[in-house]
Amino acid sequence: MFKLLFVVLFAGYAHGCGKPAYLPNVSRVVGGEDATPHSWPWQVSLQYDKSGVWAHTCGGTLIDSNWVLTAAHCISSSRTYRVLLGKQNLVEEEAGQVAVAVEKAIVHEKWNSFLVVNDIALLKLAEHVSFSDTIQPSCLPADGSLLAQDYPCYVTGWGRLWTNGPIADDLQQGLLPVVDHATCSKWDWWGSMVKTTMVCAGGDGKISGCNGDSGGPLNCESGNTWEVHGIVSFGSGLGCNTAKKPTVFTRVSAYIDWISEKMNSN
Repeated sequence: MFKLLFVVLFAGYAHGCGKPAYLPNVSRVVGGEDATPHSWPWQVSLQYDKSGVWAHTCGGTLIDSNWVLTAAHCISSSRTYRVLLGKQNLVEEEAGQVAVAVEKAIVHEKWNSFLVVNDIALLKLAEHVSFSDTIQPSCLPADGSLLAQDYPCYVTGWGRLWTNGPIADDLQQGLLPVVDHATCSKWDWWGSMVKTTMVCAGGDGKISGCNGDSGGPLNCESGNTWEVHGIVSFGSGLGCNTAKKPTVFTRVSAYIDWISEKMNSN
């Protein structure tokens, strides 16, 4: 196995959380595709200082003006991080893009890399970012909420385009229907590796998260707003698109109290 490794209304910006100015193309296309530019304005690129050059390592989700949600397995205490916001193409300079240093990385106290449980971290940014048409926060789901089998969600990120393939230049999106816990925990799916604090999505062998997508969001629409229901955690060691091995996400709704407590105390 390789590792893909308070709903808040934000004052001062008309859209509030989870309401992109540029609507995503959610035509139920099966398979990954280039995202409509800036249609996932909470998507961030988490980057680290690699010998003086900033390198993409993981995705993340802006949830407040100075807070980003990502995966615990993305964080190393020996690295210096920044987040890049307002991006579509990672290799080109784009109007409105913003780079912000990470002031503090808060990894869940019970993160276990062997069992891959509690794979969640919060990044406190060194400064507040201004919301715009290309930089907006996602909403958080209701505490404890669960999504039904086949609920249509979208994974987004700049991860590898296929197993061992290149990292994407343009932000990708892929339709990943939710797989309920009863199905995902079957012996020929993920079995006991999948806990109730996780959510599975995909598994049809056609589309999944891949290396470099780690830490990024599972975007699910509720009413007229988008919520981050999952954080890309792990996938199959057999490859990025393996039948009955859906992408496994940390279930954000299981950690609402933890997120709130850390944001309030830091």
